[in-house]
This record gives sequence, structure tokens and C-alpha cells, in this order.
Amino acid sequence: MDFVEANGVGLRCELTGSGDRTIVLVHEMGGSLESWDDIAPKFAKSRRVLRYDTRGAGLSQKVRGELTLDTMAADIAGLLDHYGITGKVALAAVGGAIALQFAARYKDRTSAVAVGSPATGIAADRRAPALERLARIEAGGMALAVEDAMLNGYAPELRGDLKRFERFRNRWLGNDPHSYATIWRMLAAAEMQDDLTRLACPVLVIGGSLDRVRPAAMAEGVAKTIPGARFRELRTGHYMAVQTPDLLFDGIDEFLRSADA
Repeated sequence: MDFVEANGVGLRCELTGSGDRTIVLVHEMGGSLESWDDIAPKFAKSRRVLRYDTRGAGLSQKVRGELTLDTMAADIAGLLDHYGITGKVALAAVGGAIALQFAARYKDRTSAVAVGSPATGIAADRRAPALERLARIEAGGMALAVEDAMLNGYAPELRGDLKRFERFRNRWLGNDPHSYATIWRMLAAAEMQDDLTRLACPVLVIGGSLDRVRPAAMAEGVAKTIPGARFRELRTGHYMAVQTPDLLFDGIDEFLRSADA
């Protein structure tokens, strides 16, 4: 595990595996690089795997004030520069906005993108209540949000491994509420429509049939916006890298092989 400064911020990261190809794994909002614990070793058998805590998450530097997706995408570029990775990379993300923004801004560094339940913005009529909820979380802490987050994102049908669920829930509670709110506000303000229509690399969008945060139909809508994007629905929830790691790995790996990325 490394701690590096990239793009002016301290980030916790890890580079494993070997080979000519690299995949960057981007965790979900509220997650950390541990979200990929059961998937990263599988990718590392055939390629380099870079995973990290996004700024504001996990053990990376916390954030305050305004944050943009361009900044988050530039963090990935900074990490690639730090490790001397100059060729094109594939990206896999749960949530997906950061990975899609990277693909839009760094076309010459992106070979393919696979995203699960991508949050590319929020409807105007939902912004006010969402921002009010974030203000309460900032004032009272993550415990105010955990039950809704788990009910909608970690469906009871996926809690067969109770220890896995409890570990994820308790780690989620450890988020810095101010950073969490800052990242959420960034996503709420995102306007990605134009960028999505100009994506040139192969894209896979995955929807979870048990995802009540961003249902599969919403994910499919994002896929329809991206030229040539593929859509696949899996029996999983919002935190799919943790809930169904084998299923998610198989879907992404198959896509990357077919795209020769």
C-alpha cells in the first residue's frame, strides 16, 4: 500500500499485478479501495491493477469546499504519472462518473471503461431535498444516513454473507461526513450529457436488478446516451463490487477481452 501526493492531494493507493495492460479500479461514493478486495487479485493475474481511495474517501486527504469531476479525473492522471504508466488504461468503476469523466478528458489515455450504476447527475426536482439531507449528515454524522444507504444499496437479498455485509456497513460509517457531502454535491451538480455523447472508447454500463439507489433502468438510460455503449443487467445491488465480486469480475473481464482492452 502506498501513500503518494498526486495532483496536489495525498492519496492512498496500491499497484499490483504485472503485464503490458493496466486497469484502474474506482470505488463507489462512500467506499474505499477495499471495495475491490475480492476483484483486484483476479485482474492482477493478467495485468497491472491500480486502485486508490478517491480524494475525500478512505485514508486519502479529506476535502472541503467545491469539488469537480475534472479534478477527480485529474487525480487518476496524476497517479498514472506517478507510477510511470504512459499507455492507455482500462477503467472499472462502481458509480462511474469519475471514470467516465476521465475517459472524456483523457481520450488518449483510455482504452475502455466499465461502470456499474453510474451517477452522472441528479434530476433538478431531487436536488433541493438531497442537499437538505446532506446538511443533516454533515451536522449529525454518517449514522443519520446508514440505514437508508444499506436498505436501498445493499438489498436484503444479498446479505447471505452477514459478516461481509456488517464489515461493509461499519466501514461505510467511518466516512468523513463533510467529505462525503462534498463529493455528493459534486455529483448533484454534474452535467455530463455532452461529454457522454462524445465518448469514443468502448463502454460497458452495468445495472443491478436489486439496486434501489440507481435502478437498472437508470443505468440503461446512461448507456443509451453513449455511442456504441453496451448495457448489461446483473443480479446485484448498488455496491456490486462488494456484494457480488465474482459476478462483476466475470462481466467486466468478458467485456475487456472482447474490446481487446
